[in-house]
Amino acid sequence: MVFEKVRKILSDQLEIDEESITMESDLIEDLKADSLAIVELIMDLEQEFDLDIPDEELPKVVTVKDVVTYIEKNIGGF
Repeated sequence: MVFEKVRKILSDQLEIDEESITMESDLIEDLKADSLAIVELIMDLEQEFDLDIPDEELPKVVTVKDVVTYIEKNIGGF
C-alpha cells in the first residue's frame, strides 16, 4: 500500500509512467529527479503520510525502496 502511494506521487510529480517505477528505482539515476523534485517529493510524502522527514535523513533516501522503508518504519496503520 505504501509503495503504491509513493509510486503514484512520483509518477504525478515526475510525469513518468507508474509502471516504470520499481522498488529498486534510483530517484536520481533512474527517475531523473533533480534536487527540486526531491524537495517537492519529501513535502508531498510528509503531507500524504502525515509525518516529518528530517533533513539529515535525506542522504539515506536513494531508491524508492528507501522511501517506502522509511515511511513504513515511521508511521502507524500501514
